[in-house]
Amino acid sequence: MTISRREFLQMLAVASVSGIHLAGCESGSDTQKQPAGIKPNKAPSNLYEVPAFGNVSLMHYTDCHAQLLPVYFREPNINLGIGDMRGRPPHLVGEAFLKHFGIAPGTPQAHAFTYLNFVEAARRFGKVGGFAHLKTLVDKIRDQRPGSLLLDGGDTWQGSATSLWTNAQDMVDAQLLLGVDVMTPHWEMTFGADRVREIVEKDFAGKIAFVAQNIVDNDWGEGVFDPYVIREINGVPTAIIGQAFPYTPIANPRYMVPDWSFGIRDERMQEMVDKARGEGAQVVIVLSHNGMDVDIKMASRVTGIDAIMGGHTHDAIPRPTIVENTGGKTLVTNAGSNGKFLAVLDLDVKNGKVRDFRYHLLPVFANMLKPDPEMSAYIEKVRAPYKDKLEEQLAVTDSLLYRRGNFNGTFDQLICDALMEEMGAQIAFSPGFRWGVSLLPGSPITFDDLMTQTAITYPTATLNNMTGARIKEILEDVADNLFNKDPYYQQGGDMVRVGGLKYAIDPTADIGHRITAMELDGEPLDANKEYAVAGWASVAQPLEGRPIWDVVATWLRDRKTVTVNNLNVPKIQGVDGNPGLALL
Repeated sequence: MTISRREFLQMLAVASVSGIHLAGCESGSDTQKQPAGIKPNKAPSNLYEVPAFGNVSLMHYTDCHAQLLPVYFREPNINLGIGDMRGRPPHLVGEAFLKHFGIAPGTPQAHAFTYLNFVEAARRFGKVGGFAHLKTLVDKIRDQRPGSLLLDGGDTWQGSATSLWTNAQDMVDAQLLLGVDVMTPHWEMTFGADRVREIVEKDFAGKIAFVAQNIVDNDWGEGVFDPYVIREINGVPTAIIGQAFPYTPIANPRYMVPDWSFGIRDERMQEMVDKARGEGAQVVIVLSHNGMDVDIKMASRVTGIDAIMGGHTHDAIPRPTIVENTGGKTLVTNAGSNGKFLAVLDLDVKNGKVRDFRYHLLPVFANMLKPDPEMSAYIEKVRAPYKDKLEEQLAVTDSLLYRRGNFNGTFDQLICDALMEEMGAQIAFSPGFRWGVSLLPGSPITFDDLMTQTAITYPTATLNNMTGARIKEILEDVADNLFNKDPYYQQGGDMVRVGGLKYAIDPTADIGHRITAMELDGEPLDANKEYAVAGWASVAQPLEGRPIWDVVATWLRDRKTVTVNNLNVPKIQGVDGNPGLALL
């Protein structure tokens, strides 16, 4: 049973009386010096009472993936860190995460930040996110902090049926209504270069700054978009530099942005930082879609950045990582996904320098925040033309359905099973996308729910013959994108999801040696034999054919009820004791 707002407040009040402070959810230069753990509480009992601090404030959300309504979203139980990344944020899950950040088990925060007891906690604390609820929180923070900016870290236009069917217009208008000041892109590019330019030059003109220092044209290497914007916050010139996802033409179709080049571009980032400082910026913030490991490395190499507020990897990290470099220190933050969190960074700036900070990563609990009436009315209006289609019940799930994690989630398993049966394949591959909401056991699976897992502009399902050797090459290539010891070579999402095929993986091994023990129906995979392999979301070239949502919807309608009992997770080797692994 979902608890009421009053019960929610009582729970937090009891924590206060008991002397419990969830220190991981509020941090500053003073708290950084203290060891992680449960500390005496000096914080207010209301989760959303966030005392103002300093004179420069920035709010940040990222990777909402077009989720206008509140959702359930399960955090991963597998998020492995390899090499220097082992055992540090964001590569902590479950109990290890709570211990590191000093979050008490069984609390609303423990539910927001981890997968632990997910079904029970989700029923208790309710859904998260939703733009109407996010709008209420944004406005509340803004009222406390005049002049504050709202930053959107990208992956906003893609991830729902209505965003696909309106060519992203539903999310563009929602951003304007929410009051976004600055954004940087990734999945936005999958609507094509012409559509991106149209939105930036028309809808956003004079309202939302679209910044990306690392997107240049192929011919002359000149910037396609403004690299940064300088805004005054309470008299303090503050630069926001954009960092789009560096590997967009690799992870997504190059043909959608044929004339643009991406990349990390550390040297150009340093030039932009220096230029902004030269123009009078006293604070420099990078609004990044690199992914947190890449942000941490960038922070160690580029000087003069006060904070990198990041996204892409969907990591919800309650406390900034402080990275030292030759010029000083840089804060690195990451604000989760699906509209589930709002980050608030407060800076105390004196004599042209940041002297202190406070950071809060606030879970957006829908039953704790009254929905904004104007945003609610907008959402209802934009969904109305598609209401019947969105609400079609395809089946009912007896299992918890989720996606997020390094390997197969149960919703991925469902998609792979549908591909194999509907396409007549022996093996199925489904992309390791991090986006996609969760459904509790006993829930109907609506067409709307299905589209949160599949709504992309290149959705064609495919069936190809591949040799065992080629299948291994694909798995090795994707594994290297995920587990390369140098984060600058991590170029995609999570591991490709696999149906039918069994295999073992050692994430710590070198490329070409991670994947072993491949089996199909109990027999070793033959390197020279061809197998029928179904998949979707090919980035190579535009394809005509049946979209993935049609394949899965047909399969679901035939079954009425679905249960995912045997999750096809590979045998994971070489990672004993890794705090990013919690096998269930």
